Amino acid sequence: MFVPICIPRALACSLVLTLAASSWAGDPLSLAEALRVAVDRSQQVVAQDALVLSARDQAVSAAQLPDPVLKLGVDNLPVNGEDRFSLTNDFMTMRRIGVMQEIPRAAKRQLRAQRFEGDAQRALAERQLAIATVQRNTAVAWIDRYYAGAMRTVLLRQMEETQFQVQAAQTAFGTGRGSQADFFAARAAVVALEDRISQIDRQARGADASLARWVGTVADRPSAGPPPWQGLVSGAQPGREHLLQHPDLQVLLAQVQIADTERQLAQANAVADWTMEASYSQRGPAYANMLSFGVSIPLQVDRANRQDREVSAKQAQVREAQARVDDTLRSHEAEVRNLLNDWLSGKERLARFNAQLVPLAQQRTQAALTGYRAGKGDLPSVLAARRDEIDMHLQALTVEQETARLWAQLNYLTPYSDGESSAIPVHLEQQP
Repeated sequence: MFVPICIPRALACSLVLTLAASSWAGDPLSLAEALRVAVDRSQQVVAQDALVLSARDQAVSAAQLPDPVLKLGVDNLPVNGEDRFSLTNDFMTMRRIGVMQEIPRAAKRQLRAQRFEGDAQRALAERQLAIATVQRNTAVAWIDRYYAGAMRTVLLRQMEETQFQVQAAQTAFGTGRGSQADFFAARAAVVALEDRISQIDRQARGADASLARWVGTVADRPSAGPPPWQGLVSGAQPGREHLLQHPDLQVLLAQVQIADTERQLAQANAVADWTMEASYSQRGPAYANMLSFGVSIPLQVDRANRQDREVSAKQAQVREAQARVDDTLRSHEAEVRNLLNDWLSGKERLARFNAQLVPLAQQRTQAALTGYRAGKGDLPSVLAARRDEIDMHLQALTVEQETARLWAQLNYLTPYSDGESSAIPVHLEQQP
């Protein structure tokens, strides 16, 4: 005697709802909210904020004159004879106090400050790059989790229908209208669906873990979807004027600016800075006190091999930084064009699935089922048609998932805000 293994429709729905309630609690998590949470909790952004503030503080410091140097000493102290170690008996002995001040030119100090401001601009560009990376990775993880759930829903719906086929095969076999083979074929279809659901559940758990890496505990909430993968922001286009706005290229452009500032600073260093010094010397009560002052000027005795070489080295660094920008720009343009081509191809394929392939698979299943009910077909044909229909649905979802992932990679090349996301640069307080 064969015991039917089937689940009534009400019980199946109840189990699905129970599982969903236990694993996904709370309001649905929209993509925009996930992006906002990911950026808000990102320590990469915090680190870049700290670098910006550090560089700006250093810029303020670099614009100031060096600290003056206080000089104390004793000159011409006797070490033998009647006046040895006396500070007042010998007319040449002096107790001296003075101050020395190095005076870099204002233009040089401004260039030093500009050098650190360049570091701040680079850190800001790296901050934008970090935000874009966080948004892109979060979007991909959210998309993977959403489509794992969508595929699971399709399989659960097909499982429910296949359970009725098992029940029908059991009843037909018991009344002599069906064969034992039909019942085993229906049971095999159920087991195959259970195995596919297990695979999807494994993918869903992996997607949950990936999403939790970016958004934390809110990953427990179900996805509110689908993602708006049909359109792109205006910045997701090839072409120099668009690509130069992308954070990774902004980082390299900031490096070019830093290298050029260092070149200017090397040229400014070719003009030596002066050091001013003044001192007051006190002698014994029988002698007059002394005032001394002077200027120290470095002698550039080998300028061709020192200062000129430094300027030449900095000029080479500028060329190197610019070459990196040009090379990265070409590579980035090719990458964006490939992503755009794949995204457009995915949209075209998905339109074909939705307009032709999926409806045809549904019609085939319906035709096989109608023939079976009319006694003109067999159950294996119905199960095969249903299996092909499931495969077609899952293929369509896979194509849509791949297209949505391409959309995320394109859409979040730059930090993006749609009114809900907080991926907008914060105002960093600059120290006076």
